[in-house]
Amino acid sequence: MATSQIYPVYKVKFRLSIQDPDMYQSRYHTILFIQSNEQGPRTGIKHHVTGDIVTGMHYEAVSVDDPENDENFYSKELIGHTRALNYPKNWNDILKSIPAPPKQKAFNKVTMRTEPVKTWDPLTFYEAGEPRRPLIKCTEWIEDQAIPILINAGLIQWRHERIAGADD
Repeated sequence: MATSQIYPVYKVKFRLSIQDPDMYQSRYHTILFIQSNEQGPRTGIKHHVTGDIVTGMHYEAVSVDDPENDENFYSKELIGHTRALNYPKNWNDILKSIPAPPKQKAFNKVTMRTEPVKTWDPLTFYEAGEPRRPLIKCTEWIEDQAIPILINAGLIQWRHERIAGADD
């Protein structure tokens, strides 16, 4: 009997050239990498949001070589597998439906810095020492939104689970 093909799903992090001064821990650009070619050079598709929180971000899916070959590669964690059937269409349909991180910063003419925005209409910045909403970037989009939604949709399954529709 033929086995339905499955692809490994990785959460991959890349070093940033510049850290955000408004975020107090080290940050990485975080993506999901689906390795669709195991024969020869490892290639696949990266799913991520790109852009910045001054202009807003957008979802993107791009064919890439093995992320471990990137000079900014930091880490790669296997988080599960996905069925090759209907990939990447089902993934793209779901990920496009998740709102990407919006504009969250603007240039403050008083301090002459780009800062997190408290309200947009009217444009208001936080006062010194005032509690701030956490900034949402690629890592939060991947870890807090994309991965849970993909798991709930059955598109990411753990290795020890039977992949639905796959023969044993």
